[in-house]
Amino acid sequence: MSATDENQANKAVVEKMWRAMGEMDWETLKSCMHPDIHYQDVPTDDPGSTGPENCVKRLSIAFNHLSLQEQVTHHIAADGDVVFLDHTETWTFKTGEKASHTFATMHEMKDGKVYRWSDYWDVNKFVGQFPDWFLEEMMKSTAEDFTD
Repeated sequence: MSATDENQANKAVVEKMWRAMGEMDWETLKSCMHPDIHYQDVPTDDPGSTGPENCVKRLSIAFNHLSLQEQVTHHIAADGDVVFLDHTETWTFKTGEKASHTFATMHEMKDGKVYRWSDYWDVNKFVGQFPDWFLEEMMKSTAEDFTD
């Protein structure tokens, strides 16, 4: 496979993964993940999660409270096994509140699937938009909730 073909294939997997996340289609999302995937919100203290099931458990802690998760891709670039995504997410909570923020996300690919997923974002700017009730819900969860 040429470098251009590899880059396009890796970008397509990442785009599929993020489309599935916006649709909260957990099975399709997991199909894009390497069995040993590690997902981490880099600026937070929690250790992240390893494995597709744990990644979905971790996402679900927040997403179970959303009626909609929209994304706008600003840039996507691939160089070999690394895919960079610059995107804005808008979360609409089931109670109607919205929060919107831009993320930089690095994906390391292995065997045609996402192996490392690292989100970089401004915690205070995004979390500062969350409704108080949601923050209280999030405080009920710990890293043990999404690890084996």
